[in-house]
Amino acid sequence: MRVIKKYPNRRLYDTDTSSYITLAEVKSLVMDNERFVVRDAKTNEDLTRSILLQIILEEETAGVPIFTEQVLANIIRFYGHAMQDFMGSYLEKNVQIFMDLQAKMAEQSKGLNPEVWKQFMNVQSPMMQGMMGTYLEQSRSAFTQMQEQMQKNSEQMLAAFGIKR
Repeated sequence: MRVIKKYPNRRLYDTDTSSYITLAEVKSLVMDNERFVVRDAKTNEDLTRSILLQIILEEETAGVPIFTEQVLANIIRFYGHAMQDFMGSYLEKNVQIFMDLQAKMAEQSKGLNPEVWKQFMNVQSPMMQGMMGTYLEQSRSAFTQMQEQMQKNSEQMLAAFGIKR
């Protein structure tokens, strides 16, 4: 795995290329699906999440944001909430399902001319409806799994207090 060291002066050093890199270059690693870890140069603490969050912050403030203020507020409300773990898992599964859908669409659209691509992307096209239906079904399944896990956890907690359902 590629190791990037973060120094106190906030510079990032790529140990593979033996050079300093920018946050934009770290974003390129993400876009290229390159596996990496960012470590504090002094403590060796894993800083990967904070660097990824920094990239998201820059993207959200630079152009057209993905998250609305309402979505961000709702995400914040889950921190410290009993549902925090479930929400994180649910979001992760849904983003992966969406990424899989995107990859499938890209694979099926290879070699299409612009007119056929326009028809392919039409929401009314049977192919698009099929893919979106699959996405919605997988998303529903992820939600159902989350509900089942919540019910199981609730039953275990109640059983620990001697309360049976």
